[in-house]
Amino acid sequence: MTVLVTGAAGFIGYHAVQALLARGEQVIGVDCVNDYYDTRLKEARLARLSQPGFTFVKADISDREAMFALASADITHVLHLAAQAGVRYSMIDPYAYITANVMGQVVMLELCRKLPRLAHFTYASSSSVYGLNRCLPFAEADRVDTPSSLYAATKRSGELISHAYTHLYGVPQTGLRFFTVYGPWGRPDMAYYGFAEAIMAGTPITLYEGGRLKRDFTYIDDIIAGVLGALDRPPAQGVPPRVLNIGNHRSETVTRLVELLELSLGRRAVVREVPRPAADVEETWASVDAIGALTGYAPTTPLEVGIPRFASWFLDFHGTGK
Repeated sequence: MTVLVTGAAGFIGYHAVQALLARGEQVIGVDCVNDYYDTRLKEARLARLSQPGFTFVKADISDREAMFALASADITHVLHLAAQAGVRYSMIDPYAYITANVMGQVVMLELCRKLPRLAHFTYASSSSVYGLNRCLPFAEADRVDTPSSLYAATKRSGELISHAYTHLYGVPQTGLRFFTVYGPWGRPDMAYYGFAEAIMAGTPITLYEGGRLKRDFTYIDDIIAGVLGALDRPPAQGVPPRVLNIGNHRSETVTRLVELLELSLGRRAVVREVPRPAADVEETWASVDAIGALTGYAPTTPLEVGIPRFASWFLDFHGTGK
C-alpha cells in the first residue's frame, strides 16, 4: 500500500514512517517543518528517513492547493499526524491551533474525498480531549465536552469534523487519542525532554503541585504498534468513525519520572515547585480495552525501561557525557 503520512518530521510521524518503510510500504511524507521547536531536530529525523520508498513533500496541511496536488498519487491510506501541538502554547498563539488543527483537518478530509483508492484515514487526536473529566481511567465512551485548553478543544473539533465527513461522504476513519508519548527522538517541548535538558545543565526544573500530577506515560514503540494496528484495520463501509485510546494503562507521578531521569542521566535535579496552571489536568490514565480488542494492542514498556532508553539517546544526540 501507499501511505501518506503528515507530520513526517515530527516525533510520532518519524517513528511511524520508519516502521512503515521497514515492512516495505511506499510512504509520502508531508511536513511544513515549522519552528515551534528546534528545526534541526526535525531535519535530523528527515535525514534518517532518506531511504528507498520514501518521498518527502514540504507543505502545510492547511494549504489546500499544496495538499490537493497530492491527489494524483496512488494513495491507499492516510496517517494524519500533523498538528500544532502543546497545551500551554495554545494560550500564546491560539490562531496557530485553529489553522493547523481545525482547518488542517478539513483540508485533509477534502483531500481524502479526492483519493479514489482510499481505504482508511487514521488521524491523531489527544488524551487532552478528556479535559476536566474525573472518572478514571478515561474511556472512549466518556463525555468530552469540558476541555481545559484550546488545544484540547481543537482536537475534539477534529473528531467532530471527522464524524460529519463519515456521515456525509462515507470516509472510513479512525481517530487515535494519544497519552503522553515519550522516547528517543522526542519533542523538546515535552516535560521529560525539558527536564533532561535542565538536569544536564544544572538549571531548575519546574514541578507543579510538588510533582504529584500523574500521567499515563506511553513509550513510542508501544504507540507505533497501536498506530499500525489501527491503520491496518479500517472500519467497515457505513460504520461510524472510531475513536481509540492509545496509552500505557498505567498512571504515574511526575516525581517518579524525575527520579528515573536522575538515575539514567547520573545527575540530581534542581527542583522549583509552583502551582498547577489552569490548562494542566491533575491526572491522565487510559483505558485501552477498545484498541486491545481491535488490534491485540498491549503496551509492554514500563517507565523504568523507557526512560533509560530515552536518556541514552538524549546523551548521544546532544553529545553530552554523564
